Amino acid sequence: MKTIDELLAEGVKGKRVFVRADLNVPLDQGRITDDGRIRAVQPTIAKLAASGARVIVASHLGRPKGAPDPAFSLAPAAARLGELLGADVAFATDTVGASAKETVAALTDGQVAVIENLRFNPGETAKDDAERGAFADQLAELADVYVGDGFGAVHRKHASVFDLPARLPHAAGYLIATEVGVLKKLTDEVKRPYVVVLGGAKVSDKLAVIDELLGKADRILIGGGMAYTFLKALGHEVGISLLQEDQIPKVTEYMQRAKDTGVELVLPVDVLVSKEFPDLKGKTPADFETVAADKIPADKEGLDIGPKTRELYASKITDAETVFWNGPVGVFEHPDYAGGTTAIAQALVDSNAFTVVGGGDSAAAVRILGFDENAFGHISTGGGASLEYLEGKTLPGLAALEG
Repeated sequence: MKTIDELLAEGVKGKRVFVRADLNVPLDQGRITDDGRIRAVQPTIAKLAASGARVIVASHLGRPKGAPDPAFSLAPAAARLGELLGADVAFATDTVGASAKETVAALTDGQVAVIENLRFNPGETAKDDAERGAFADQLAELADVYVGDGFGAVHRKHASVFDLPARLPHAAGYLIATEVGVLKKLTDEVKRPYVVVLGGAKVSDKLAVIDELLGKADRILIGGGMAYTFLKALGHEVGISLLQEDQIPKVTEYMQRAKDTGVELVLPVDVLVSKEFPDLKGKTPADFETVAADKIPADKEGLDIGPKTRELYASKITDAETVFWNGPVGVFEHPDYAGGTTAIAQALVDSNAFTVVGGGDSAAAVRILGFDENAFGHISTGGGASLEYLEGKTLPGLAALEG
């Protein structure tokens, strides 16, 4: 895989460099609530601009239906990028139309532009190779060189991720190089004990990675909504908690495999439950309580791991040399159910391990909960991409950059 430093050594001054970034930031009525992904790609963009490139930044945001939708505009991300760069960033109001062409044509050496959300064009995500390729052809007309640095999208076979690199000289940006280097430390160069913390809502989202990690991790700690399928598989009442009953046979199989292979699979011993999920304005129902994990009332829902589980999980992380964490272990957005996720984050900070926060909601959680990002070994920008890499899958975006 060609590096950006090799590209810079060849010279980029005056060249139009297309940077496929991941600016898929969370928005609240047009306001960015977490700019982590923009900050992650800033070094690549800044270096290219400083080297005299005419930088065209492209990304997706959200899941628009292949047509323009103001709710998913990249305009706020472009404005924030400009603030971080300390320079004006031009913004094209389309992807390959008149605005994009005019904006790119107006760039001078060292200037940066952002084009509108790639997913406003149906060709970006098309399943049909020809339709996707046609859109990639149009994007290629905007640039001379391609730099892939949107790690959060490399597991997608999309036009700007997979097809476009085949049409232009290409290299990997700093972020992708860093992400791949970190993931190798979780697969090929693991220091033990290796502890994995998995949370999130659906166990089905994590089955493939559990399958792979059962042969690699020393301990797997389970939390979040997915834990209740494991508890149900043990025969426990889980009340009205999140549950995927169709996954119970697979979960049962994995628990047996963990025993057979000597992997310590750890489940919650207590949980915080409620009859009614409180709103996010701080309302707390009177029946909020902590119960043993095998004593969840039939009319209540588990919303966070309890204090005993927090202590247990922290003790399982203490002696680790490597920790990978993907997925919050409770509904951290509400202060009453943020204690478990806070405890996991603090345990990572307190450990002497190489710690990786695996993107998505867990990456957002550490920022929202006020942790210093530098206290962790690495905070990934790609939850889904990280998981698929750990599952041993070939990621289209990485394969395209290696071609």
